[in-house]
Amino acid sequence: MMGLGVWSAGMFLRGAEADLRVELAGAFVREDVAAVGQIVARERAALGEKAGVPDEPDRFVPIPKEGRWLTPEEARTGFARVTPLLDKLTWWKIGLDPATLTHALREPASVIAGCVAACRGKLEGADASLARAKAAAEFLMWAQGQAGAGLFPFPAARGVASSRAFLAGEQLLSRVEKEGRTEEAIRNGWVVEDLGDGGLQFDNGECGLALLEMYGLTKDAGYLDSARRAADWAVKRPLAPNWNYNSFSVALLARFFQVTGEKRYLAAAKQKATLGVMPGQLQDGPMAGRWIDPHNAKPAYHYIMLRALADLAIALPKEDPERVTVLNSLRLGLQARNKDFLEKGAPNKDKAMETLLIVNRSLASEPGFLRDTQSAEALRALGALVSEEARRGRAPLDPRGWGEFLELVAGGSELGR
Repeated sequence: MMGLGVWSAGMFLRGAEADLRVELAGAFVREDVAAVGQIVARERAALGEKAGVPDEPDRFVPIPKEGRWLTPEEARTGFARVTPLLDKLTWWKIGLDPATLTHALREPASVIAGCVAACRGKLEGADASLARAKAAAEFLMWAQGQAGAGLFPFPAARGVASSRAFLAGEQLLSRVEKEGRTEEAIRNGWVVEDLGDGGLQFDNGECGLALLEMYGLTKDAGYLDSARRAADWAVKRPLAPNWNYNSFSVALLARFFQVTGEKRYLAAAKQKATLGVMPGQLQDGPMAGRWIDPHNAKPAYHYIMLRALADLAIALPKEDPERVTVLNSLRLGLQARNKDFLEKGAPNKDKAMETLLIVNRSLASEPGFLRDTQSAEALRALGALVSEEARRGRAPLDPRGWGEFLELVAGGSELGR
């Protein structure tokens, strides 16, 4: 359910494509929108018919034809039933040695978000969920303090895990040592500098969002201060030649603006989306709406980027001219993948659920948008799938997605009826 790669994009770069990424990084530094567009056009020409095609075949989980959403009564008990799994996921402990970790900080972040949703929705076991969320949040803030640079870091671990994330992390550590930059990149056993790769934006964004949700629930200023440090790090972070990495910072900055009203965070989110996310999206052709490179064309990364665009669209004032551009990009991306739920099955569950919940909840006042993108229909299909999986005793989503879905259903949503 969790474990999307950190630094994994670099593992797929070869030859001319890698050269284009170097050029793209330079264009980002210059904030040259025209140059970014030209580089993307060259990449599209180089990829030809493979533009927008994932480097791994899509896998679709069939939607049950007679699938039914959970009832509100089922939803109210649905989060408590996964607490044994959450207990098994709880590996974090203040003071541990990060060099021994086989997990990234995005995992406790997901648990926090799911538990917060359970509390908001007044689901069964809310008190225990709040205690679990507080413990995970304390661990994240400890790790952030150990990093000493504002961000939520990544473990500087070797030989402990075979996941793509940790293997790629080892490649980064080797590069750090080769370039003699250990003191700059590693602190207290945590990676705090990715040498321009951009992968640190992943966990920083997910953890920052989780701390914002803790603040929204508890109004404890300590959580907001922690999220602010992550957001300030994201503001200053250079854009990376990987569209989905940049989107994690866009989502955090847009959401931080929504909470605080501080415009500099919204300005940074706009700039990062305009330069570092939207230009990579195909605007025409059979793959219109997907991101151009084979890595970011994967469904999980697709919905990660759409989540960021949805958060940004919600944050932007309706009179802001950039909001139309963001909404058009979001619309195109939703149209590209939402139809899969209706025709082929679910191409992704976790990030698709999170994104579709945001879109259906926050853009409900724009029914034409929901109709054009089939967002309600896609959520109905995905909701039916995960509901039936839950009835068979499975944990169908990561903690964040599951908690947020149950919160919606327990609140009496009519989407699944």
